[in-house]
Amino acid sequence: MDFQLTTLCYLERDDKYLMMHRISKKNDINKDKWIGVGGHFEGTESPEECVKREVFEETGFDIPLEDFAYRAVITFVSDKGDYELMSLFTAKCPDGEPKECSEGKLEWVNKKDVYDLNLWEGDKIFFRQLEESRDFFSLKMAYDKEDNLRLAILNGKELTLGRKEL
Repeated sequence: MDFQLTTLCYLERDDKYLMMHRISKKNDINKDKWIGVGGHFEGTESPEECVKREVFEETGFDIPLEDFAYRAVITFVSDKGDYELMSLFTAKCPDGEPKECSEGKLEWVNKKDVYDLNLWEGDKIFFRQLEESRDFFSLKMAYDKEDNLRLAILNGKELTLGRKEL
């Protein structure tokens, strides 16, 4: 089983998120999806250190550590053998525009329009949580071999897939 520690951050400005359309890398698990910015831990980094570094590398924005809000721990499991523990953050984005990123195209997207993008099915669950509450949450999502969401557990409670939670 492949185990990964990662971070993901949604930078916010004017009721928009800075989203990355993952179209640049050939072998990308997120190919053609829209996600936030972030990536894999390096060395002995904490989640905060990792997200600060990744946001800077991918956007050019040097955001102080204390300006990141640690919002959730997301556990991803895949029937393909992948296991990922992701720390989810939000942060207010400073003025200016992001630099070009080699991993995808960065675009500002209205928060209400995010659900219309090509997202991972489970991402809609944590976007809803980010909208509805400032409370820290835990979300486990399991995907089958065709990348279909087969299980979602929010704060210990299994969600009924195909219903309002998504």
